[in-house]
Amino acid sequence: MVMLVLIHMYMYGADLYFWRRLRINYAFIFEFTPGTELRHREVLMVTSVLTTVLVGSMVGHLALHSVAKSPYVDFIPLGLVMLMVGILFFPLNILYRSSREFFLNSMLHIMAAPLYKVVLADFFLADQLTSQVPMFRNLQYVMCYYLGGFFKTGNADACFANDQYKGLTYLISLLPYWWRFMQCVRRYVDERDNAHIANGGKYLSALFAVAVRIQYGRNSAAVWAVMFVLSSIVATVYQVYWDLVVDWGLLRKESSNKWLRDQLIMPKKKFIYFLSMILNVLLRMAWLQSVTRFRFGTLDTQVADFIFAALEVIRRGHWNFYRLENEHLNNVGKYRATKTVPLPFEYPTNEDD
Repeated sequence: MVMLVLIHMYMYGADLYFWRRLRINYAFIFEFTPGTELRHREVLMVTSVLTTVLVGSMVGHLALHSVAKSPYVDFIPLGLVMLMVGILFFPLNILYRSSREFFLNSMLHIMAAPLYKVVLADFFLADQLTSQVPMFRNLQYVMCYYLGGFFKTGNADACFANDQYKGLTYLISLLPYWWRFMQCVRRYVDERDNAHIANGGKYLSALFAVAVRIQYGRNSAAVWAVMFVLSSIVATVYQVYWDLVVDWGLLRKESSNKWLRDQLIMPKKKFIYFLSMILNVLLRMAWLQSVTRFRFGTLDTQVADFIFAALEVIRRGHWNFYRLENEHLNNVGKYRATKTVPLPFEYPTNEDD
């Protein structure tokens, strides 16, 4: 669970680095308070420290398990989760409080959708949450395992037999898509642009596909298998089209850059855009693993699930770069009153090397 968040942070740090190198003014687009935005060095430093803490906790947990039989050794993973939550809500003006406040404020807007006007940072973060559904489900399991007292007996499967837990799984898994759908509804109400209805349809199709996938995982009857495949195909085609044509603004046949778009931040490296489109499509197809029951030899099922969850997080980080590039060049989301973006800060040459 924690590792999925850290992978996402590594991807965000990489995005910040390339946005900065290519003069994409992410601070202006996200409407960060001038001078408070985190640069890639800060993000990667924090992520590296947390990764070290994670690895140390894992080693300590395994070492204590080999010498102690107490069930309270299992509090080490819980302590790691509580540490990260504690850092996020830490009230003192240290540990990048302005950035933490910005994040929490954006989360409030997302969870309260459609009550708040949607700004780009809110929609952008909500999209990140749709790629972290496995993390939310793991968090649900952690709460059940510890609050239910199952750690005392080491019964790791007890939660999965609980009907309330099963019902809550649907809510946890579908909420990120519902929040994003409600944001689309709010934008349609504010702007009367039918594109937001079409965008909302994308999240509804994904919501339905996820719900059917959960049911198929519990009941592999033929009818659920057919519904799962059909709903996943529809949702995937919808998402791939929106990724490439709308969010990235590519596949423009009449463009001066054939099958791309007129304005590119890397006009001399057009092949990168084509490779990125192929990669995005391939990573969008990860749901096929649920149909084929593909496994990496004798690799544990949970490890395989983690790998596919991590691939989705990597896909999201990859998507982020081109989405913000298109926003920078074309104001595709219409979050700004003008297409013009001021030039980003000046960077000393030796800093970028």
